[in-house]
Amino acid sequence: MKDILAADWLYYDSILHNAKKIFEFYNFQRIETPFIEKAELFTKGIGKKTGLIEKEMYLLRNKENNELLALRPEGTAPVMRAYLEGGMFNLPQPVKLYYFGPFFRHEKPQAGRYRQFYQLGAEIIGEDDAIIDVEIILISRGFLESLGFSKKNIYLLINSIGCPNCRHLYIKEIKKYYKNYSKQICSDCQRRLKENPLRVLDCKNEKCCLVKQEVPFILDYLCSDCRDHFKLVLEYLDYLNIPYILDKTLVRGLDYYTKTVFEFCLDGEENKTSLGGGGRYDNLAEVIGGLKKPAVGVAFGVERLMQEMIQAGKKFKTSTPKLFLVQIGEPAKRMSFKILEQFRKENIPLGENLGKESLRSQLKTADRLGAKYVLILGQQEALDSMIILKDMASGLQELIPLEKIIFEVKKRLEKTM
Repeated sequence: MKDILAADWLYYDSILHNAKKIFEFYNFQRIETPFIEKAELFTKGIGKKTGLIEKEMYLLRNKENNELLALRPEGTAPVMRAYLEGGMFNLPQPVKLYYFGPFFRHEKPQAGRYRQFYQLGAEIIGEDDAIIDVEIILISRGFLESLGFSKKNIYLLINSIGCPNCRHLYIKEIKKYYKNYSKQICSDCQRRLKENPLRVLDCKNEKCCLVKQEVPFILDYLCSDCRDHFKLVLEYLDYLNIPYILDKTLVRGLDYYTKTVFEFCLDGEENKTSLGGGGRYDNLAEVIGGLKKPAVGVAFGVERLMQEMIQAGKKFKTSTPKLFLVQIGEPAKRMSFKILEQFRKENIPLGENLGKESLRSQLKTADRLGAKYVLILGQQEALDSMIILKDMASGLQELIPLEKIIFEVKKRLEKTM
């Protein structure tokens, strides 16, 4: 886990700012769900035999009733729970929601991935038309471009994993194919073949990646409804000139996905970096709440986005005030609060260090902060209701009545803009 320092928040705020602009233009509303949920929400919604549930979820017991709880490992299931419990199915459909906040997974830390991490996600609930799949893809791509990623370097990987009605046929083929490679795959995949065969395609083990290159294509086993849905998705993408790569091994890591799944990657010199992804999950509402509501969503790892922005040379400078207040003596120190409040009400940032006594040390701080002007309030100035305005570049000083200092400062700041 990591501390989020002041310099980091510049990136987090930028990512959220751009997300708000993009998603709210498309009529998404922000939602925030609790950090702690009932564990069964995830075991039922995500699937007991997924890596996230088996290895990565932080669990705790409620002392009152011994109920098993979990730190939220992902955002889609909680948002769907909130949709159902909040009666949002009574609103005009679809309902569009987005979220931004911390999540928790006990997994191996690596570059851009921590056990407490921030995630940005968006969900469209209540519509099964293929155009909604394309809408979430289009919005996601626009969001990535707004962060400064080049159109040429953003790759969309896409696949369909069908529905429960046709997926079982493909699972039979996977088992049949992997019979010949049972000794060449990792122990996790050997177990997955028995418990959750589709997950073998999600394995990142090097030797498993070689084996799955020749795996049968799931598109050959889709039912007519899933085939027609995916065909429409691709046709819309073609119409919008959104390039994509069909990836037959793309299945995503959670069991609630149906039909369309996708992932956005950034092409690097050595390999592709995953920025985020999502897909359709038409059965999740029924599994956790007994109500049939089709949906599609996307999620981005904020730390991964931040890491790639830094590597791409995206930098933010902390804003420092152009003015600094220097006070000398007890009367001036007391009056400083009134002056600070005046500037706050006018929304003019004013630096200060009220704990310092000496003129020299305060001027040194102002210089280090890059202040253009310094307001100097000594004991005599405080008694006379005057203040000294010093230009740090020229060294020129001017004695100004306190009642006119806001006007004089604004006049000078306008010239520097």
